[in-house]
Amino acid sequence: MFKHLMAICAFCAFFPSALTIYDNKPGPLYPPTKGAIWPKPQYEEPEENYFTVNPSVIKIKVSGHTCPILKRAVDRYSFIVRNTNNLDRFDKKRPRSSLDERTPAVDRNHQGEFQELDVELTSQCRRYPSFNMDESYNLTVSTTAKLVSNSIWGILRGLESWSQLFYFTDDFSEVRINATNIVDFPRFSHRGLLLDTGRHYISLHNILKTLDAMAMNKMNVFHWHIVDDQSFPYQSEKFPELSEKGAFHSSMVYTKEDIALVVGYARDRGIRVLPELDVPGHTRSWGEAYPDVLTKCYSKGEPTSLGPMDPINSATYKLIADLIEEVQEWFPDKYFHVGGDEVQLDCWESNPELQKYMKENNMTSSQLHGLFMRQVLPLLGDKAEPIVWQEVFDEGVPLPENTLIHVWKYKWVAEMMKVLKSGYKIIFSASWYLDFIKRGGDWEDYYKADPRQMVSSLHNDTLINNIVGGEACMWGEVVDDTNVITRVWPRASAVAERLWSAEMSSTRGKAELAEARHRIEEHACRMRRRAISAQPPSGAGFCVGAI
Repeated sequence: MFKHLMAICAFCAFFPSALTIYDNKPGPLYPPTKGAIWPKPQYEEPEENYFTVNPSVIKIKVSGHTCPILKRAVDRYSFIVRNTNNLDRFDKKRPRSSLDERTPAVDRNHQGEFQELDVELTSQCRRYPSFNMDESYNLTVSTTAKLVSNSIWGILRGLESWSQLFYFTDDFSEVRINATNIVDFPRFSHRGLLLDTGRHYISLHNILKTLDAMAMNKMNVFHWHIVDDQSFPYQSEKFPELSEKGAFHSSMVYTKEDIALVVGYARDRGIRVLPELDVPGHTRSWGEAYPDVLTKCYSKGEPTSLGPMDPINSATYKLIADLIEEVQEWFPDKYFHVGGDEVQLDCWESNPELQKYMKENNMTSSQLHGLFMRQVLPLLGDKAEPIVWQEVFDEGVPLPENTLIHVWKYKWVAEMMKVLKSGYKIIFSASWYLDFIKRGGDWEDYYKADPRQMVSSLHNDTLINNIVGGEACMWGEVVDDTNVITRVWPRASAVAERLWSAEMSSTRGKAELAEARHRIEEHACRMRRRAISAQPPSGAGFCVGAI
């Protein structure tokens, strides 16, 4: 919890106060755009020429390579386009600004009826998404429409963009799509969402819905903070006692089959699933089954509670090694987050055995933390590369050069400078803690936070580009199945656009933000039409056809 409080304090200091959203004019605060893609493509040439659409007859034709992922994507997006653009849903649901009487007129911009998208995949499919995967695509909508990519992951991103181009006329009498030409690719490789399922259990239903929303926002890493102090819902086959004694309830667990479902569902949407086992802190739930691997904390010479893992107990490392081996079998990603944050060093300092060990080895408690991490990191072997929270770097632990440092704490600009100058790559989260709530419109603070701009004074593109991405973090103290989707979206959409789209212009930044206020209104409604209960992003408004 202290981690979150520090991040909140830093967040408040860095960003201005919440937006004033009171407005007494009739109508929405920010009228939504029509057919605007979120996140904004790198290059887009929209035209006024448009095509009318009968969603029931739209076809997606595949040329070039194909694979099961592509076939399922074609079926999925065919359904999305037909279902979300079905005019029958809006027959009696017109906004008050609609015109009840329409006079037919010749429109020179009308270019006929849109019927088919040609999808061309120019190389074979990869089995799983990966770090630095190719997500670029070209999309043209004209008298013919074509989506081309060298990668299945680019095809998925392009299909999502194509699905967002459709829009309704003001009176909901017609579906249209404008002619356009798009060349698109992500700015950052790692565009993630952390979901904490250790403090409140989140159902598979809402995890899968989260993945649907991530795909809509072109996010590509689901960081699963699966266990924590409060519960151990990961149902290990090697160590079933961990969840039997550590889960909130026997029904609140994630089985091997559940995890396979999540990994497969994510793969179909071009999303990596990044597991985290946070050690040596945040492990109190492990102690319900294996108390001996945790340190006894002392007060006035008596043991009072259990704290972080015992760093000098060989059984600790045996348990971690065997568990990591199993997790790596179930999660195919090439990265593994081993945590390392918020270790209760004062507990170690209070323990007589550890006091003796540190004295004999001339060590501080911070150095003991370093010793622990040096023992854990090699347990990943060749199957995965490590990610650690920034404290591990801060305490001077010798890290493999391929380690990603996850920056989350206050004074993050200075921290990033230090990490980059040391030669490591960064995942940034410090400005994107979704558990911190302000008044409506707080997504703008997330939108304006650009980690590479923060370190621009380095004047070294090679170092700056070692910020490989970031993650919005949804910590679980005050969210569960009742509110997690609404709390995350569309606030995380702002992070998604910052990580995908071009850097905000130094001269047009205010204009770009003003435009984004209208685009995110459309996007939030679009998510609701796909049964993702995104909250209103800014202020007064409406959404017709929300499910």
